Amino acid sequence: MGAYKYIQNTFVNEYKDRTDEYKNRLTQWNKENSTMRVDKPTNIARAKKLGYKDKQGVIIVRIKVRKGRRKRATVGGGRKPSKSGRFFSRQISLQSIAEERASKHYSNCEVLNSYYVGDTGSYKFYEVILLDKNSPVIKKDKVYKNIISQSGRAERALTSSGKKHRVKE
Repeated sequence: MGAYKYIQNTFVNEYKDRTDEYKNRLTQWNKENSTMRVDKPTNIARAKKLGYKDKQGVIIVRIKVRKGRRKRATVGGGRKPSKSGRFFSRQISLQSIAEERASKHYSNCEVLNSYYVGDTGSYKFYEVILLDKNSPVIKKDKVYKNIISQSGRAERALTSSGKKHRVKE
């Protein structure tokens, strides 16, 4: 096995066993803001598979998304049984929501991809790989050049998580 395979197995085993290091990491993330820029990816093997390269203009952001179904603020619209619901399942995945939030927060960047890094009782954490549109290094790279030309990738469900849950017409 290669080095990245061992790294991937270590990450999976940490998650399954819920080691103390993993728990401490999650409690730390819980205290942080919902959008945090990260120096290095938590799961480097997964990030590399999704197109991450350690170069100028490639940014990693950790996003915290609340788990569960969407709660409607007020119940209204008549006495019909179909109108009395308060909790509704989301139309898109939490991962797609995380990508959209990252895209909104970093408006000068384009979403490349994202991956799961952990969850607590009430939150799920994803790391989103972003590309800076104005970076000269990114503009020269052939692979990244095509991606930054597609503006609004996360909003138009052109990332891998968006394609999985896109409504087919």
